[in-house]
Amino acid sequence: MTRTWRRAAAVVLWATFVAAAGGAGSMLASRAKPVTHTVTIDATSFTPSRLAVHVGDTVVWVNKDLIPHTATAKGGGFDSKALAAGASFRFTVKAKVATDYACLFHPTMTGRIDTE
Repeated sequence: MTRTWRRAAAVVLWATFVAAAGGAGSMLASRAKPVTHTVTIDATSFTPSRLAVHVGDTVVWVNKDLIPHTATAKGGGFDSKALAAGASFRFTVKAKVATDYACLFHPTMTGRIDTE
């Protein structure tokens, strides 16, 4: 009886260890490395106009248009100021957000960033 009990205890311990290791592995897998997303400004538009990001990701706006633009969050979370042709602006997402943004010079130019 004692031998059977030890074997059962060993199986339970092993199963617990495997389950815990699997849980830790899935937690690590869900914490992917930060990603850099690029938004191109061209022809008075943001492309892509909507982004799904994770906390820690960076968004880079690159002005490929001939005229200056801004990427300015409506809630004040970020503001690129005037980006001349060829200039860029980086913003690292530090918290969960659902942010609409626009160009202050061209209010019809809009975009959105959401965290997943």
